[in-house]
Amino acid sequence: MTSSQTPTTAEELRGVGLRVTAARVALLETVRHGDHLDVEAITSGVRDRVGHISVQAVYEALHALTAAGLVRRIEPPGSPARFEGRVGDNHHHLVCRSCGVVADVDCAVGHAPCLTAADDRGFSIDEAEVIYWGLCPDCSAAATAAP
Repeated sequence: MTSSQTPTTAEELRGVGLRVTAARVALLETVRHGDHLDVEAITSGVRDRVGHISVQAVYEALHALTAAGLVRRIEPPGSPARFEGRVGDNHHHLVCRSCGVVADVDCAVGHAPCLTAADDRGFSIDEAEVIYWGLCPDCSAAATAAP
């Protein structure tokens, strides 16, 4: 493979030392083509691609893919865990208080961690996790239009 070619999903799995299975390929592709999916949505997407898979198998595969750095897990308070394929760039998230939609937002300042703690207490900080809360455009418009 030349450096100008994008690796296949199978090559990415092998590259991080994971065994390639149809379920793992389908799961990784489902997460990457989705938008901050929860386990239920991921399970449905994998089943659409490869047939039956247990929810437990999805959890196990998500754990392996997250540990390998191919998937990122986020857990906004009051929401089930969600998974995304955007990894390694310390981006943040916007969450709608009304409908729960989650959207990515790039760091506001510079490079990771892109924030400076008032007191780092001796920690070597390499990442900041920020969640911005508000209303998405659809919910905001609906709230404005309500009598």
